[in-house]
Amino acid sequence: MPTTTRTLVVLRHAKAEPAQGGSDEIRPLALTGRRQASSVGHHLQDAGLLPEVVLVSTALRTRQTWELAQAGLREIAPEVDLRDELYAASAGDLLEAVRGVDARVRTLLVVGHEPAVSGLAAYLAGDGSDSSAVAQVRAGVPTASLSVLRAEGPWDGWGRGSARLAGVFRPQV
Repeated sequence: MPTTTRTLVVLRHAKAEPAQGGSDEIRPLALTGRRQASSVGHHLQDAGLLPEVVLVSTALRTRQTWELAQAGLREIAPEVDLRDELYAASAGDLLEAVRGVDARVRTLLVVGHEPAVSGLAAYLAGDGSDSSAVAQVRAGVPTASLSVLRAEGPWDGWGRGSARLAGVFRPQV
């Protein structure tokens, strides 16, 4: 039986407004962040990174990032799963969420927060990974950065060094 290549795209939310003393979870995207998120959507479309399922933190800035990115995608309507637990998630928590995705899904997008998103990409990056991308995720990724990882086999088999980090994209706006 042939194995199936799966693609995981890990996206840090776009640039948010500074905290104004209220809850961090309700910080909206800044104007720059709105442009970044739109650019991410166009990149996903142009690169053929079309998610079947999207896991999104329930924080306002992550939801807005996904909504604006999704507008750049044509002819797809992925299943979107808003998850409270992704707001304060660790890299390990994100990995558990990934491992719980149905094995029939081939392309998964996770929209979350630092340091978990870069930590997950660094943890998964193994043989054949792009060395500059590995250095970037080890240092942390800026807003609206997406890391693209690929591996054979089902999601529940993903672990340390099990994927190839193909690259990190950051929109220029």
